Amino acid sequence: MDRGTDRAASPSRPAGSGGRAGRVPLAVVVVDREGLVSHWSSGARRLFGVPKESAIGRPATDLLPVSGALPEEREPGLHGAHGGYDGLGPDLESSLGGGLSYPAAGRARLDVPDGDRADVLWWAYPLVGPGPERLLVLAADAAGPYRDGEREGGRGVEHEDGRGVERIAPAFALHTDFPGAEDLARRLPEILPSMSVGESARIVAQVLELGYPVMEFSQNDRVPVTPDWGVPRRAERRARRERLAHATAAGEPPPDGPAEDDAEDLEYTAVRERLEFLNEVSGRIGTSLDLSRTIVEVSRAVVPRFTDVAGTYLREQVVAGEGFPDGVPDTTTLWHRVAVEHTDEPGRWDDVVPVGEAMPFPAHTPFFQCMTSGEPVLVPRISEQMGHAIASQFEKRDIRPLITGRSMLVVPLKARDVVLGFMILLRHPERVEFNDMDRVTGAELAARAGLVLDNARMYTYQESVAETLQDSMLPHIPARRAGCDIATRYLPGTLLGRVGGDWFDSVKLPGARTAFVVGDVMGHGLNSAAMMGQLRTAVQTMAALDLPPAQLLRNLDDLAQRLGDTYLATCLYAVYDPIGSELHLANAGHIPPVIVRAGDGRSELLDLPTGAPIGVGGVPFESVRVRVEPGDRLVMCTDGLVEMRGEDIGVGLATLCESAAHPAASMDEACDTIIRALNTRGGRKDDVALLMARLNGIAPDDVAEWRLPLDPRQVPRARAVVRERLHDWGLGELADTAELLVSELATNALRHSVRRPVELRLVRGDTLLCEVDDDEHELPTLLSAGPGDETGRGLRVVSTLAREWGTSRTGTGKTVWFELTLPRRRG
Repeated sequence: MDRGTDRAASPSRPAGSGGRAGRVPLAVVVVDREGLVSHWSSGARRLFGVPKESAIGRPATDLLPVSGALPEEREPGLHGAHGGYDGLGPDLESSLGGGLSYPAAGRARLDVPDGDRADVLWWAYPLVGPGPERLLVLAADAAGPYRDGEREGGRGVEHEDGRGVERIAPAFALHTDFPGAEDLARRLPEILPSMSVGESARIVAQVLELGYPVMEFSQNDRVPVTPDWGVPRRAERRARRERLAHATAAGEPPPDGPAEDDAEDLEYTAVRERLEFLNEVSGRIGTSLDLSRTIVEVSRAVVPRFTDVAGTYLREQVVAGEGFPDGVPDTTTLWHRVAVEHTDEPGRWDDVVPVGEAMPFPAHTPFFQCMTSGEPVLVPRISEQMGHAIASQFEKRDIRPLITGRSMLVVPLKARDVVLGFMILLRHPERVEFNDMDRVTGAELAARAGLVLDNARMYTYQESVAETLQDSMLPHIPARRAGCDIATRYLPGTLLGRVGGDWFDSVKLPGARTAFVVGDVMGHGLNSAAMMGQLRTAVQTMAALDLPPAQLLRNLDDLAQRLGDTYLATCLYAVYDPIGSELHLANAGHIPPVIVRAGDGRSELLDLPTGAPIGVGGVPFESVRVRVEPGDRLVMCTDGLVEMRGEDIGVGLATLCESAAHPAASMDEACDTIIRALNTRGGRKDDVALLMARLNGIAPDDVAEWRLPLDPRQVPRARAVVRERLHDWGLGELADTAELLVSELATNALRHSVRRPVELRLVRGDTLLCEVDDDEHELPTLLSAGPGDETGRGLRVVSTLAREWGTSRTGTGKTVWFELTLPRRRG
C-alpha cells in the first residue's frame, strides 16, 4: 500500500467555513494475530465493495490494495499518534503488516472491485488483551459525511460548500487555533503533576487536532478513544423505515442493506449499553476510602445487571491493611472472602461460603489460573467434573448444587500489575452464558474496581501507619499512681492528618509524688510528631532527675534551641505531692489547667505565669505552688479542645470549666463529658490531648518516717521499726521481705552518706513503698558479684524480691526505693 499524506482534507478544498454536519459511515475491520480479517462490517462492504462472507478469513492486505498515494501535501494536525507533529504517520499496509504498538491514522486511495477508486481516511488501533484480535481498523470515505438521501451506490456526494473532512464531525478535525489551547496545555500539569509541560502540549494538540482524545495517561502508554462509531439515531431509523414502507407500497425492491444495518444497530446498541453499564459502575464504586465499604460497593455494582452471584476475594495483606503484597500468588496464598452478593433466596450461600473465611486455591482451579496470569478466565458452563473439583476445597460443605451448570467468569482485581484479589461471577443456568464480550466487560470492570480497592487499601495502610506511629509516641499511663487516679484521651485532627504534635505523660517521682505533663508542638504531620517524641523523651528524663518544674522547662527550652529553631511547643508541667497535698506547676505558653474543688464542686482556671513557648529561648520560667485537698481534680489539655476558628478562646475555656465540674461516676466518664461538651461544636481540625487526675492524697496514718544517724548500728533499728509498723498496718506477711530489703538499703546508705542522717520512709497505698534517702549523689548500679566478692549482692537481692525498684537523684543527694505488692485481703 502506498503511503498517503497525513493531511485530512482534499488538497483542493475550498476555504469556506460553513456547512451542515452529517453522519459518517464507518467501515469497521478487525484483524487477528495472523493478519486475517475476523470482522467485516456492512460499512466495509459498501466502502470497499467486498461482501462479508468473502472477506472473513482472508488476509487484510489482499482486500485493501493501494494503487497510489495522494499528493504529499502536508498539513500539521493529523498524524500517527506515535509520530512527531511534523512527520507522516505510518501507512495502512505497515499497520496491517505487524508491529503497530500505538494508534495511527492516515489517508490513502484504494482500488475497489468495480474499477473505481476510493479516497479513504483510516484509523488503526492496536488491540491488547487475551483474545486473538490484534488490530482494529476504521475507515471512512474522504468525500465527507452524508445525510440520508445524499448517498447512492456507496459513493459520496459533495455538498454545496465543497468542504472535505472538516465537515465529517467535530471530533475528527478541529482547528489548531483553538482559543484555549495554550491555557489548557499550561494548566494540564496542575491536574497531573507527573506530566511535563511539553507532554501536556503534545496531548492537547492531539485532542484538538487529530480528534480522538487521550483517555488514560501513564508513564507507559496513552490509550485514545476510538472515533464515534455513528450509532444510528432515532430519526435515521425512522427514515429507514419510511424508505422501506415507500418501496413496499410502490412494489419496488427494498433498499440495499437494511438487514445488515439493523444488525449493526444491535451491535452498536450492545456496545453502548455495556459502556453505559461501566460508566454506571464507575459512579457507584469508590465513593469512600473506607476499604470495607468499597468492597461492598464493588460487589453490589454487578448484581443483578451483569451477574447473579458475585464473590470477592482479597489477599491477606490487603484485608489486614498492610503494605503492597509482594510476589506472585501461589497455592499457599490465603485469600479472604470479603463479600458475597447474590439474587438467590436469602441465606442460601451464607452457610456454605461465609464471609470472612480464608482459604488457598489449588493449581488446577480456574481461580488459581486467574490469580497467577492476571487475566480473566471464562467457563461457559461448570460441568459436573469441574463442580466436583471446586467443591473438594470446601471440606464437608457441598457447594456443587450452587455452582454446577452455571456460567462462570473469574476476573482479577489488579493494581500496578499486582493481583490484589479476584471476583467470581456466576450466572443462573437459565440465563445466557458469559461470552467473549462479557469477558472484556468483566476485565474492564475489574480493572476499575482494582484501582478503587487499591486506593482504599493505600488509605487504610497509611491510616494504620499513622495510628501506629501516634500510639507508639503516646504513653500508656496506669490508671492509678500513689495518691491519685488518672484518665487520658487523645483525639487526632482531620482524617488526613492523623499524626500530630500533642502529647501527655505521667512520671513516677521519689517521695510518692507524680509528675503530669501536657504539651503541644505547633504544626501537624510527621515532623511535628517527631519533634513531640524528642521533647516527650526529654521531659521523662529530666523528670526522673527530680528537677523543679521551672528548671525542667528551662532545660527543655535549651534542648529545643539545640535541636533547631524550626519548631515551637507549649508545655505545662505539674508535680503532685500527695503527702504534702500540694501542686507545684510551671507553664511554657500553654493554656492554664482547671482545678475542680471537691468541697463545693466549683471549677476554676489556675492563675499561672504564662511563660514563653518552648523554643523561643532566653525567657525565664516561673513556678507556683497550689494547695489541694483530697478529691480535687486537675484537668490539663491542649488548645485543640477549646480553640475554635472564628470564636474567642475564652468561650472554649469557659465551657471547659463548666463541663469539668459536671459530676461523674468515674474518671473516664468525666473525660467523656468534657469531650462531648467541646467536640460537638464542629470545625475542629487540631488534635487534642486531655489528662485528668483525681488527687486523692495519702493520709498521715499511711506514712511512717524515721531519721537514722550515721552509725552502722542503726541498721538493726531500721529492721525493727519496719517490722513493727507493718504489723501495726496489718501487713505482717510482708515483714520478713521488707526487713531484708530495708537492711540492704540502709546498710549502703549509712556506709556512703557524708553528713546528713539517712531518712527511711514507708508509705502504704496500692503497694507498699519504701524509700531510703542519703546525701551521696552517685547512683548505685546493679552488679554481677562473683563467688569471692564481698559486695555487689545487695541490689541483686532487691531486684529479685521487690515488685519494682529504682534510684533517682534529689536536690540533696539520691533516693533508692522499692515496692512490694500488698497481700490480698481475706473475706
